[in-house]
Amino acid sequence: MSKPVAIVTGAGSGIGEGVATHLYSKGYKVVIADLNSATGEKVASTLGPDATFIQVDVSSYPSQARLFKQAYEWGGKRLDFFHANAGVDDRQVIYDSAEKEELDEEGLLKPLNTKTLEVNLEAVVQGLWLFKYYVRRSKEAGGGKGKFVATSSAAGLYSMPPCPQYTASKYGVVGFVRATGEVFVKEGITVNAICPAFIPTNLCPPEVLKRWPKEHITPLTTAYKAIDAFLADDTLTGQAVELSQGDIFFRQQVDWPNESQKWMGTQSHTIWDEGYAIGKEPLKRSGY
Repeated sequence: MSKPVAIVTGAGSGIGEGVATHLYSKGYKVVIADLNSATGEKVASTLGPDATFIQVDVSSYPSQARLFKQAYEWGGKRLDFFHANAGVDDRQVIYDSAEKEELDEEGLLKPLNTKTLEVNLEAVVQGLWLFKYYVRRSKEAGGGKGKFVATSSAAGLYSMPPCPQYTASKYGVVGFVRATGEVFVKEGITVNAICPAFIPTNLCPPEVLKRWPKEHITPLTTAYKAIDAFLADDTLTGQAVELSQGDIFFRQQVDWPNESQKWMGTQSHTIWDEGYAIGKEPLKRSGY
């Protein structure tokens, strides 16, 4: 039987490199996907013959689509695991001073740079779209089940005022995996997210790392605990797992405030499904 195949984005360093290395040690063939070819190629060559580097810009759908196609073919027409880990902080701060507010030739305020949302959230959505396509086509090579993991953040459970777009994107990741996880598991694909506290990566400005108290640093090994939990249970899905220091915490959504909201969240699905039935006019949602 062929080895299972994994793709990890942002695997040239940090959490991505750590997870890729962990999967390799468990017998996976691993695609090191990163925008930085120097670091990506170094990680792949260090791991060994069952690792390869593919350059990708996850904010570009064609680039990410090519990544999946190449990885699927390199792995012997099989794909089993995808970690949508690549991420960036805010490329432009919404709190910018008046001096930095620029107008275009029409006198209109130029739009805020929202690259953060493209990389941290839209690429995750497109990543699951691509992943399920190739998992469905992996049966003949011994696959057919899949593990999808996205990197959210503790900022996706609380807030990070210095980076509001980052916060919004990470909240979006948590909502996305909770919504899709319970559906995709019916065809053997689990969808989960990790929400790390402070794990030093290339995203962290050096001046921040110098000042960060060591007792509030979470080691990479905590991420491996979450990955192992996902690998061990084919029914574990739709979970947001907080990583803090040496522990993992399965964080649930907020409690229902009343029976009406509980009904809407747990029993109204059939109505939505009927409204969105294939071949019919989509139901225009107001609320849920």
